[in-house]
Formats: sequence, structure tokens, C-alpha cells
Amino acid sequence: MPLTSFNTPDPYKYQNGFNSYHETEAIPGALPVGMNSPQKPPFGLYAEKLSGTAFTAPRATNKQSWLYRIMPSASHSSFSPVPDSVPGVQSTLRPSAFHQIPNQLRWDPFEIYEDRDFVQGLNMIAGAGDVSTKNGIGIYAFAAGKNMDYHSAFYSADGDWLVVLQHGEMDVETELGRLYVRPNEILIIPRGIRFRITLPNGPVRGYILETFTTGHFELPELGPIGSNCLANARDFQAPVASFTDDVGSALKPYRITAKFDGNLFVATQRHNPFDVVAWHGNYYPMKYDLGRFNTIGSISFDHPDPSIFTVLTVHSAVNGTAVADFVIFPPRWLVGEDTFRPPWYHRNTMSEFMGLISGDYDAKASGGFLPAGASLHNVMSAHGPDYGTHEKASNAILKPQKVGEGSMAFMFESMFMVGVTEWGLKTCRKVQEDYNAESWGGLKRNFYPPAGKWGSHRPKSKGSDK
Repeated sequence: MPLTSFNTPDPYKYQNGFNSYHETEAIPGALPVGMNSPQKPPFGLYAEKLSGTAFTAPRATNKQSWLYRIMPSASHSSFSPVPDSVPGVQSTLRPSAFHQIPNQLRWDPFEIYEDRDFVQGLNMIAGAGDVSTKNGIGIYAFAAGKNMDYHSAFYSADGDWLVVLQHGEMDVETELGRLYVRPNEILIIPRGIRFRITLPNGPVRGYILETFTTGHFELPELGPIGSNCLANARDFQAPVASFTDDVGSALKPYRITAKFDGNLFVATQRHNPFDVVAWHGNYYPMKYDLGRFNTIGSISFDHPDPSIFTVLTVHSAVNGTAVADFVIFPPRWLVGEDTFRPPWYHRNTMSEFMGLISGDYDAKASGGFLPAGASLHNVMSAHGPDYGTHEKASNAILKPQKVGEGSMAFMFESMFMVGVTEWGLKTCRKVQEDYNAESWGGLKRNFYPPAGKWGSHRPKSKGSDK
């Protein structure tokens, strides 16, 4: 069945379609007919335009939505910096410097913070580029054990978010409606959209890819594959309009926290930030069940490039080279004849950050790559299957084989050289110091040239590496 068997039914209804133009109203008649900004919008609402691209961006890439809300989002106090003394993550979202490291890196599972909400539980692991020039990416771990306060909302002005939930469930209230996110689902929150996260089933943990570029997540082109497969547009779900009409007080105003150039700022306002009664447009949050991904692979020989597992991409100015790709390795059949079936050893001009949602990753048999952990193989850092996986795959009987049952690994791949933050390298205390030796230290020399002009280098006992 092409979907994930979730433990919790989804309580909400959605609109389906990736990059579709949607319109929705919580009260019939709340959307103006035939125009965007009437002199008096229906029911005394305010019209507000939310632009995810420049006004003059080409029609094919222009992202915008019109919101009809009880109070405009401009109605708030001045933003003030969040001081470092306030519990949270101010110092871990904008590192003073990245550690650029050619070594292969791997992390043990990241902690769950029972006493933190979603915003307080954000930590930057790695990144590249510069937020203020809209050029680069950020990679974060998040963990939380309590709800965001009812009188709060958060948004990032820095970029679009792709949230990969590894543990727990999230009820996500956004300006444009609600989404319920479970493990094996991803959540996309575009730049600037305000949201609040509650935890209906206990603590949560996961990963975030933030793209600072002016581009947005897109479905990859399919080329010779044709018009379907991989992630299909119809399977992405966007919220329907849902609003809350209440006001804060002098003692309990609504707090809006903004991530701006990697720093946190806070403002207050009297009205509920989730007061959008109707909206229309193509700039909105959405979610996707990774279980619906239609995997493509070889049915003859060889292991294709992992780009065939790309769910979403963010384009750069260089054709075919991504600011970021989101790639998954779902359950799938391997049938290649006379083929080494796991991923081959390679070095890549792209950086590869991997995480594991559940199960075991088929290219790592040692057990060191665990759910909620991660690895980073930076630009031209050599990597591939560990010793145990290579031995097993090199001697396996090549019958049809289902791999990845109950597993889901993913990769954030980027054209940037990805630096590691001080939190990711030291503070989190999760880096596996023996990763390289454990994975590849046991590899043996298998090269035995024939006797003759090359000489004879065959060792006395097979398996020796001398």
C-alpha cells in the first residue's frame, strides 16, 4: 500500500497538490470575488499580501498568497533582541564561525529536551553561506518536550524550512491553517509564515533543512522517467483556512518570535496571530508522507546515482546543481545482476548530510548509524559502505532482495561546503570519534595481480592486508 501506516489518524482535512493555486475560506463568502483588495473586504477583514518572491518574478516561479484576516500582522510592538540569558538557543542559530572539516563525521542520536518547547529546542548542527545575502543553507536538530505557549508564534525570515520529524507527533498551527505531522512525514514551512507547535503525544525530535536562497523547494524534473513517479504532486497536502478570534491582555499578550539573520527577536501584540479567515494563492505550508514516494531503480545491472531518490530540490543558477536536494532511501527491491548492490565508494563535489528516521540503513552494517543520529560527508570526503556491508554484498547470492523494510534514511545534499558549528562539533557531545576506523579500518587488500611482468604479490595467507 503506497502510504505509511500511522499510529494516529490525521484529525484535519487538506487541499492536495504541490505548487497548486489554492483558495479556502473558513466562513463562506470571506474571499473577495474577482479582486484581491476591495475597499471593504467581507466581514470587516483586512487584506494582506504575503510574497515569497519578488513582485516581478516570472509567473512560473512567482510565489504569493492573499490573506484575509481579523487584524493585519503589522499590528505589533517593536521587535527587540532576545537576550542570551533567556532560556533558548540564541547562541546556536547564528554561529560566529563554521568549522570546515574534511573528515567524515557521524553523530550518535541527539538528545530530547523534556523541559524545552520547539523554539528552545533548536540547535544548528552545520551550514554554509550567508543569511543576509540569501545565499546558503542551515541544518538543525530540534527536540522538545513541551508545547509552545498558547500566546506565542514563531517565524523565520531567513529561509524556507523542510522539517523531518523522527520521533513523536506535532500539531502545527499556522496562519494558513493546521497540519498534523507524524514520523515519516515531512513539513515544509515557507519563509515568513508564522506557526505554533504543540505535542499531542509527548516529546518530539527531528531535523531541519533551511535554505537561505531566494528559490524554493521544487519537485525535480523527471526527464526520461516521464510524467509520474518519485514524489507525485497530488500527494502534497496544504491546510484549509482555520482561524482563532481572541485577544491577549496587558498581562498576557501574544509574543511573536522572529529568526532574523540567525538572531532571535521578539515583539508583542494584542491579537491572535492565527486569525486568517480565508486565503488564496500558491505560497503556503504543506506536508508529505514519504511512504507515498514511488521509487525508481535499475532492473538490469549497476547501482544508479542516488539522485533517483530525490523528493525535492532547490535550484541554483547552475543547471543541474542544487543549492539543496532532499533525498530518501525507502524500502525497495534490488534485482541488479552481477552487481554490487549497496551504494558504491565515492567522492562527491556535493556535501552529503544524512539522518535516519527509523530502522537500519542498508549501507552501514556496523550499527553505528542510528535513528536520530546523523553523518556528514563533506565536499570530496571519501565514503561508502562499511567493511561488513562490503564483505556481505560482495559474496551475496544475487537473488531479488527487499531492503529497507521498516527503515527510512534521508540525505540533505548541497553544492556548498558545509561547515560544522561549535554545538555540532563539541557542545552536543555526540560526535563518534571512531567513525572512520569502525567503518573502513577493516577493509582488506583484495588485489592480486597475475605473475609475470607485474611480479607476484599474492600473500601467503588469503585475507592478509600485507
